Amino acid sequence: MDEPAATEPAPGGQVAVLQDATRVLTGVALRSLDSLRGAVSLAQFRLLAVLAELGRARSAQVARALGLDASTVTRLADRLVAAGHVARGSDPAHRSVVTLELTGSGQALVAAVAAARERELQRLLEAVSPGSQRVIASALRELVQAAGDGYGVAAARAVPLGPRG
Repeated sequence: MDEPAATEPAPGGQVAVLQDATRVLTGVALRSLDSLRGAVSLAQFRLLAVLAELGRARSAQVARALGLDASTVTRLADRLVAAGHVARGSDPAHRSVVTLELTGSGQALVAAVAAARERELQRLLEAVSPGSQRVIASALRELVQAAGDGYGVAAARAVPLGPRG
C-alpha cells in the first residue's frame, strides 16, 4: 500500500490547510486593494466588483448580491456616483427602479485590483516548484467546481433543508 507523501496533511488536517490557504488568499485580495491607494473602501470595492460581474443592475439586485440592506447600498452608491465610479439610472420600463452600472473609472479600478491580484498570485506561484504549481492549480480548479458558479460573488443563499425545505 502506498504511504501518503510527507507533506500530505493528516486525516482531518485538510480543513486546517484550507483555512491557511483562505488566510493567504484573503491577504492577496486585501493587498490588491492597496493598489488603489485609498480611492475606495473595501465595502465600496465589493459593490464595484459585483457591478463588474452583473453589469447594469437594479439596486435591489446589487443589495441581494452583497447581502446588504438596500439603504446601505444606496449610501455606498452615492459615494461612488459622487466619485465618478458608478452611474445611477432608471429602468425604462419601470421609472421608479434605480439601476447602477460601472463607469469607465469604476471599470479601471476593478481592472487595477485584478492586475495587482494577478501579479501577487504569480509571485506566490513562482515560489513553488512547477510540479507543485500544476497540483495546486488542479486541486483549486476542482474545489472551485465543487463550490459551483457564483460562489463567493453573491451573498450566501439559504441552503434547502430537504424536501420540505
